[in-house]
Amino acid sequence: MTSKSKALLTPLPWTELLAYWVLSFGSHLYSFYQLHRFSKEHEAGLEREFQLEKGLLKGFKRDPLDFEWSLWTYWAKRSLLWTLIGHGVISRLTSIFYPKLKVHALSIYGLLAASSLLGIKGVSVLLVYLGVTFSVAQLRKPALSWACNLLLLSTLHIQPLQEIQKGWYKTEEEYYLLLFSVAVCGLRFISFSLEHCWCPADHGGVVQLCWLFSYTFYHPFFYNGPIITYNDYIEKMQRPDEDSDTEESALSYLVRRSGRIILWWCIAECMIHVMYMHAIQSNETYLEILPPWALGGLALALVQFFYVKYLVLFGLSSVLATLDKLVPPKLPRCVSITYSFTGMWRHFDEGLYRWLIRYIYVPVGGSQHGPLYKILSTGLAFGFVCLWHGGHDYLQYWALMNWAGVLVENGLKSLFASSFIHTIVEQNLSPAMKRRCVAFLSAFSTAMLILSNLVFLGGIHVARIFWKRVFVQGWSTIAPPMLAFLYCFAQVGLKWTSHPP
Repeated sequence: MTSKSKALLTPLPWTELLAYWVLSFGSHLYSFYQLHRFSKEHEAGLEREFQLEKGLLKGFKRDPLDFEWSLWTYWAKRSLLWTLIGHGVISRLTSIFYPKLKVHALSIYGLLAASSLLGIKGVSVLLVYLGVTFSVAQLRKPALSWACNLLLLSTLHIQPLQEIQKGWYKTEEEYYLLLFSVAVCGLRFISFSLEHCWCPADHGGVVQLCWLFSYTFYHPFFYNGPIITYNDYIEKMQRPDEDSDTEESALSYLVRRSGRIILWWCIAECMIHVMYMHAIQSNETYLEILPPWALGGLALALVQFFYVKYLVLFGLSSVLATLDKLVPPKLPRCVSITYSFTGMWRHFDEGLYRWLIRYIYVPVGGSQHGPLYKILSTGLAFGFVCLWHGGHDYLQYWALMNWAGVLVENGLKSLFASSFIHTIVEQNLSPAMKRRCVAFLSAFSTAMLILSNLVFLGGIHVARIFWKRVFVQGWSTIAPPMLAFLYCFAQVGLKWTSHPP
């Protein structure tokens, strides 16, 4: 165990930990309150510029400018929520009466549900991609499969093809649903292709094609994930239902988890009713005049809303998958207790992280062939994520910042693990002081992590203004207290990850 690992497990005095908790929680509330005040003071201007919607709560407007939340709210109200409920009903009925036909029934239902939302033309695109992927995979050449699937993903960004596909639909929401579906299915196609290339064939081509069809059109994961690998999917789906899973336990699980999802949805809606963070970030003038506490509240609100949003989006899908005996990735970890780039990638979207490790990081070389291969493997993983999200300029900056952040963290970890530095640390610092040093370094890492997330969520202009106001103009007034609060966040995160509830 390294000195850093020991530091994470070292308990601190309860009074010190209590102070960290109070300061962390209090800073969140106060910064959110200041952002709320700013939102209400400039509500009229924001409404004129961004058409704030009539709120669900009396006396409040609703900020509709988060694209993903608006898109999935639109589809949930229109049909997606009902098709997911239909999947759950079909799954339970077939489990009880026709368990051997469960996979077939869910596959057909997934195809029909996708056809009802995407239309015949949209589903035909996916079926063509599926057929091409399957055909190329039969050659058992990983490089060729990668080239084929990257080519298929690149069609998402061909302008003439985009115009043709937009012409199939009456609204942009329908087109973007197809876009999301093709992007997520692209990861599944790569997973199938590489697993097929690496492993000897156990079944005939028709059986493999049927499993690929089932994997692709599994309805809870079809549009937005989370991601599980092809092998994990067929392994769990082939398992017989366990007798110990009674209807009462399944119903109890469904009620409890549904209650959590409703609570998360309510929190997300409250956030965009009391804080117009997405509208404010879209106007540079407001970003320039935000008071320091409101500026910090905006950064926290943006990343916290992103976290709660994916608790909702992944939560319902994961509930249905669990009832189907799959083991979905863990839900995202709260960003306020995530104090490193490595931790963010490992614990926010665990499914995507596992996918990147299995299909990019390890095959390229990973950490088993020296530091140069590790750097290359990490860079290719971030490069793929950038390309998969669209490859825009702000995504390139975001990927570079995350790559640099992970490399710096790994470099520091290796440095402190070296015998020379390790001996100095052990001789001069107590276990509690080592933990405080880890939290101190993590505060700087967290600051850069938040900045990179602002690039991803708001674009380069938002991160540039934050950098200027906090680290250039406010290096002596804003940055020190901000780092002090981030130090408290890191201490809470270290406590949480060392002794999870």
